[in-house]
This record gives sequence, structure tokens and C-alpha cells, in this order.
Amino acid sequence: MERVQQNSSYINAMSTTGTRTRVRDVNPQSGMCPLCVSDCLFVCEIALSAFRANEALYPDPKYFGESTASSLKDYGLDWCHFNIMSRVTGAEGIEADPDVAIFPNASVESKIGKTKVRFPLALGAYGSTEVARRYWEGLAVGAALAGCILIVGENVCGVDPRSEFKDGKVVRSPEMERRIKTFKEFWDGKYGDIVVQVNVEDTRFGVYEYVLSKLEVNTVEIKWGQGAKAIGGEIRVKDLQRAIELKKRGYIVLPDPEDPVVQEALKSGTIDSFERHSRVGMPTEKSLEEFVEELRELGAKNVTIKTGAYRPADVAWQMKVASEAEVDYVTFDGAGGGTGMSPVPMMNEMGIPTVYLEALVLKAARILKKKGRYVPDISIAGGFINETQIFKAIAMSNFGEGPMVKTVTIGRAPLTAVMKAEYFVKLAKDGKLPKSFVETWGDKPEKFFVLANEFKSKFKDLLGTKLPWSAVALYSYIKRMEIGMKQLLAGVRKFRLDLIDRDDLAALTPLASEVTGIPMIHKLDNDVFENILS
Repeated sequence: MERVQQNSSYINAMSTTGTRTRVRDVNPQSGMCPLCVSDCLFVCEIALSAFRANEALYPDPKYFGESTASSLKDYGLDWCHFNIMSRVTGAEGIEADPDVAIFPNASVESKIGKTKVRFPLALGAYGSTEVARRYWEGLAVGAALAGCILIVGENVCGVDPRSEFKDGKVVRSPEMERRIKTFKEFWDGKYGDIVVQVNVEDTRFGVYEYVLSKLEVNTVEIKWGQGAKAIGGEIRVKDLQRAIELKKRGYIVLPDPEDPVVQEALKSGTIDSFERHSRVGMPTEKSLEEFVEELRELGAKNVTIKTGAYRPADVAWQMKVASEAEVDYVTFDGAGGGTGMSPVPMMNEMGIPTVYLEALVLKAARILKKKGRYVPDISIAGGFINETQIFKAIAMSNFGEGPMVKTVTIGRAPLTAVMKAEYFVKLAKDGKLPKSFVETWGDKPEKFFVLANEFKSKFKDLLGTKLPWSAVALYSYIKRMEIGMKQLLAGVRKFRLDLIDRDDLAALTPLASEVTGIPMIHKLDNDVFENILS
């Protein structure tokens, strides 16, 4: 009961919207103060809604372009409800020799679709939201150097003010060109890839034709949804003429920037921005098969689907049509957090959380496999930040014939790495780093980035200019997960990522066991325990 009450109290006061209640002991059902008084100076969710109407649905507008957001809800089941089971005997994937079976020798490489990755990670999708544009260099260069997949999200061409159109189709987008070029400059062409996502508007603009024919992109991702919300992508636009331009390009813009009343509200300062919304796709099996065929004819080497945390029946349908169309892989994104401007109530209260979602996806995949049908590779997304979670997601998907989950997709954490890096580099330049930070790690990027010498040796004068410190930060973050994963593999005595399976996990709660079929620790090895001692 304590957990439920704690969740309920967030309803009327949330850090994502900057709201507070007057007292801490709120009503557990409504989240309201037990005694609501007229002279209260605090702005709760109700008060914010009274002042700002539907603006109150979204994360605090003043942080747009410099933040990411997530739900506040404890879903009752996540990756911490499983433990990884270590072993003391033997070794798989390597010689069982203590001088050979050391964690640095473990392999964390994977392959999803036709793309090999040095670490089982895809980053994104980073679309037209301002935070993605602003921090792209760190994301692109860091991902390329780490040999991971990087996904350019929806609406980049449509929102690019310098995009050129002919007969309603995009023929040039400097922003899209910049994003792809930045990645490819530091990409070895072997590990990782740059993926371009397309939604309804992107498809209408012919973005997939443009990136495949002119920008030599290998992989196109068809977007059906995301875990943060079950509606289309959203951004804020502060400039009136930009808002009008986006409306004329076919986007939904709220409030109507061409309405004189709205223009007066902007002029007076009553409002300071507009919401640009995308449409929700309406996929059918036939439309998917036709689109996949068209993409392949245009030269796409990989065709993938990105979808959200939809109900179980939709998970089954999506797996079925992905199988029929033989897409290379599908990314399922669990509730609830994103890199843009998702409605906070939707992030909190809608969709299927990640562990539940993976269990459903694996159920569908096994049914298809049993029927002899094609099963696409899977990437799981939704709240991942470290290697222990990634290990569990991959291991859970291996029923004895290799993992079905080949990578994990993360969006918020990489942005945190590059945002934090850029901010602290700026503080260092201005001589404003916290005293405790300087005493611990130093006052210059060359000191507080532990891999600085490695990058200096390899890239010389590029470091800090064409190769930003934020890229070093992202690479370092992924390197930490890579080494951590190798340690976990050594701990279970399996020295290749594709060898880990469900037997390497144990559930810590009855719910975790019921949802996933992973046995609880006290039931693990029951069949062999006594035999060993006999």
C-alpha cells in the first residue's frame, strides 16, 4: 500500500511540470492537500492547469531544448526484480584456463539485422526536438567511435527551416545532411550504422527516398510509436513565422498561429510558444508489405520498425505483420520516457512497462517460431541506463537457440552524458567548476575526462574542436558499460554475449516470475541440487 500511496501523491505535484503542494501529507487518492486554503502561494497541478490550460500537460516549457523527461510512476516490476546468477565452475566461449578466462577477453559484440555492433546498443531516436539538434555532434561522433547504432528520429527534414521541397517532396535538408555527415566522418563503416526514422509526415515528404538516394543511408526505420506517448511527435516553436511555416508544410500547430487572437496573445506575452504535433500512423499489413518492398527497391539494406508500448493484442499483430513483411528488426519501446515533449500524464499512466512488454514480445516470437514463421530480430527500449539491465534483457530472450533481443535502444541516458559534458566543459572554461569536483578530478577537460590522453594520442588536434568533449563523454559512458558487461559475462562464466540465457537469471518477486517465467531464486536448480550432494 505504501508504494501505491507514494505514486498517487505525484498526481498533483510533479518535478516534470514544476508543481508543488503546500503540505507533504497529501490525500493518497487525489494528491491534493487535505486542507486546501485560498491564500496558498504554491502552484500545484490543479493551479497550473487553471493558469496555463493544456500547457500544463507538458514538461516545464522553460527547459525545452535542454532537457529530457520521463514518468514518475513505479510500475511494480522492473529489471531490479531479477538477479544475475554467477557461477564458480567451467567456462563457455573460451578456454577454461584462469590465465585465459579473464573478463577483458569476453566479447560483447552483437548483430541486429545486417548490422554488427561493438556493444549491443542503439541510441535514439533523436528527431526534430531542439535538444537533439543542439547536442548532435556529441551523440553522432561518440556513437560512431563506439561502433553503435544511432537513429535520426522523425520530422528532421520537415522542421529544418532550410529544407527545399519540390512538388511536396524534400530534395535537400541541410540539417539531415549535417546529422548523417557528422556520424560518417568518424564511422569505420563496419560496426554500427546511422538509421533514419520516418513517420507519416516524413513519408509524405519522401524523406526515405531522399536519404536513400542522395545521402547513402543503409537503414530506414518505419515509426509506429514510442513508449513515452501513443500520439505523434511534438516540439515547441517560439517564433511565429516558423509556426506558420510548419502549419503550411502540413503539421498540426496549436494554438493556430494564423489566428489574430493567438498572435495578439503571443505579442502580449500571454503565451510564448506553439506546439507542433505529428500525426499518428494507421498501419495495415498490406501497407507495410508494400512500403518495405519499396524501400528495398530503393536500396535500403535494413528495414526496421519502431513501435511503442501498445496493448498485448497490438504486440501480437505487430509481430505478425513484421514477420509477413520480413523486416530486419523491430524496436519495442516500453513506457515511459522520452527525449522531447511528451504529455506527462500519458508518460505516467499509459502503455506497457518494459519488462511486461518484453515478455509479451518474446511470447509472440516463440509462437511464430513454433509455426515455422520468420521472426525478426528485436531491440528493446524503455528506461535502460546500464549494462546490468541490458544483460538481463538479452539473457531473458534466449530460450536455448540464441538471444532474440540483439540490442537495447536508449535515448535519455546518452543525452545526459553529452549535456553534462558540455556544461562542465563550459564551467571549466569560465573557472566556475564546483570546488569539490576540482579537488577530486581536476579543473580541465584534459584532467577530468579519464580517456583524454587516449583521444589526444589518436586524434591529436581534433580533440575539443571537430571532435567535441561531449563525444568523449558518450564514448566513455559506453566504454563503462562495455567493461561492465564483460565483467558480468565473466561472472556467469560465459565469454560471449550470445551465450547468456534465461538460466543466468533468477526472479526476486512472485510477480517477476509470473510475468516472465523466470524462476525465483529459492526454486532455482531444485532438480540438480540434491543430486549433486548424493
